[in-house]
Amino acid sequence: MIEDLAPRQVWEALMSNPESALCDVRTNVEWSFVGIPDLTQTGKQPVLIQWQVFPTMQPNPKFIEALAQAHIQPTDHIYFICRSGARSMAAAQAAKEAGYKFVHNVKDGFEGPPDARNHRGLVAGWKAEGLPWKQG
Repeated sequence: MIEDLAPRQVWEALMSNPESALCDVRTNVEWSFVGIPDLTQTGKQPVLIQWQVFPTMQPNPKFIEALAQAHIQPTDHIYFICRSGARSMAAAQAAKEAGYKFVHNVKDGFEGPPDARNHRGLVAGWKAEGLPWKQG
């Protein structure tokens, strides 16, 4: 079972554990136009690996290979994030099946669910919790 952690819990883990990484599995378009977590204060950079490749949204056949190329070790604590938590859960499951021991899902993702006006980033998730982010 993959544990869902609140974005603030993930931030604290990234700050305190040198053997941790945040893997953003959204698409390159989302990174560019929506933004990415800013991990400057942690001394780290987010690992950007698409789970599904834009524009076809087909699964990335080299996802696990890309994790290894990013120097993420099977014993590192990896926190997967997407827009709202679904793709990141699938990516975390794939990583676990590939032998990564400590995988977690960022609950509500980067933007969370839409509000009453169908806007994201205000109800829950990384942005709504006021955690650092920047335009990609």
